[in-house]
Amino acid sequence: MAQNLDQIDIRILHELQKNGRARRNKLAEIVGLSVPSVSERMKKLEEKNLIEGYYAVLNPRNFGFDITAFIFVQVDNSSFYKDFVKETENESQVLECHSITGDGSHFLKIRTRNTESLEKLLSKIQRMPGVKKTRSNIVLSTFKESRELPLQPLSE
Repeated sequence: MAQNLDQIDIRILHELQKNGRARRNKLAEIVGLSVPSVSERMKKLEEKNLIEGYYAVLNPRNFGFDITAFIFVQVDNSSFYKDFVKETENESQVLECHSITGDGSHFLKIRTRNTESLEKLLSKIQRMPGVKKTRSNIVLSTFKESRELPLQPLSE
């Protein structure tokens, strides 16, 4: 769990969220430790599953994925949830799948190349096991998109 983190761990995590490619010698300089100490802390953070991985963030538009949409899905009942989630895991255009409360049972974030591919994907989702209803919202513009957690309050 994250409650055993000290200020140095939080600072390392904060820096890695901003730049996953940060060199360990740079991190060591920032937090005032040796490179081996930073490496050991990072290894422990990874072992505790506090760091899940290091990824490149690609610009979707530069790869022709011009449409981002959020799809609320109503799956008929919980007996279909497992199959529905498995189907979404196998669909590369579905970036996120969340089980939700409120209007619907699941919330999907998708990226497609154009409205034609969006229509095909929606048709495919609507045929998935137990899907009763979908409601889509197309993103017109994005002002903020981040996976960075606000770690500073954990230390206060």
